[in-house]
Amino acid sequence: MVLPKVPTLRAKREVGTALSEINVTPFVDVMLVLLVIFMVTAPMMQSGIGVNLPTAETDTAPAEEGLTLTVDAERSIYLGLDITNINLLENKVRSALAGKSKKVVFLKADQSLPYGFIVDIMDVIMKAGVETLGIIAEPEEKKKEDRR
Repeated sequence: MVLPKVPTLRAKREVGTALSEINVTPFVDVMLVLLVIFMVTAPMMQSGIGVNLPTAETDTAPAEEGLTLTVDAERSIYLGLDITNINLLENKVRSALAGKSKKVVFLKADQSLPYGFIVDIMDVIMKAGVETLGIIAEPEEKKKEDRR
């Protein structure tokens, strides 16, 4: 009669050993793919609201400390990136500027909008307690470059 071979302690370790090292290559591959995806999509997310601005000879860029109000061709009013209507605009501007020392608003309006509508919006903004209202226009040389 032949007795079965009893595995020794060393043989048990070799058969049931766990891999104690982590393979980081797949992790690095996934992270690089995610990095590329975020690098490509980040500029697209900052595009803002599409407005066809009127042109001017001087460059008018908003300061960092002001609130930007955008009105597109469909008469949609955006306070920052939030959409609102003209009836709620005064309260929203007042609450957005509450506690700020300088009450500055920059208006970006599509050039196809009627002048009377823009004046109505400017009137509502000034009723909200705004001290300075700036109108943003696109420089003429930039407009000429875009046409090429």
